[in-house]
Amino acid sequence: MTRPSTVRCVTNSPQQIRDDAAAVLHSALAGDGDAVVGTFDAVVDRSGLAGAYGVAWCLAAAMVGDEVPRGACALDFPGIDQAGYDTRWVARFVSAYANADVDTGEALFGAAAADGLLSDCLLTLAGSTVATLRHRAG
Repeated sequence: MTRPSTVRCVTNSPQQIRDDAAAVLHSALAGDGDAVVGTFDAVVDRSGLAGAYGVAWCLAAAMVGDEVPRGACALDFPGIDQAGYDTRWVARFVSAYANADVDTGEALFGAAAADGLLSDCLLTLAGSTVATLRHRAG
């Protein structure tokens, strides 16, 4: 991709979080799921779950993009009720971002962590973000 990264649209995040999000996207673009998980693990080691949440929020920002006004959005996810946990989680997390609903985003993040499925959800979020960016670029 030659377009500039859309992670830049998250201006209230510390630079480290944006750098971590860029590293996750770079690994996801390369198809390296182990590196995606490794980056998230390093973020958790350094900054706890709050840091990983910040990176996930940046990925949601990249997925939604700059053209979508935040708040009062209705996102259409056909067949979402039949999808796996991680796919449903990504749809709901991105919807929370698009609607500027931090409370729901934090609750989803906490639930995935409590269910032991956060790594799967974050990996799916990274893959979905890359797929969206590729679609937007193509």
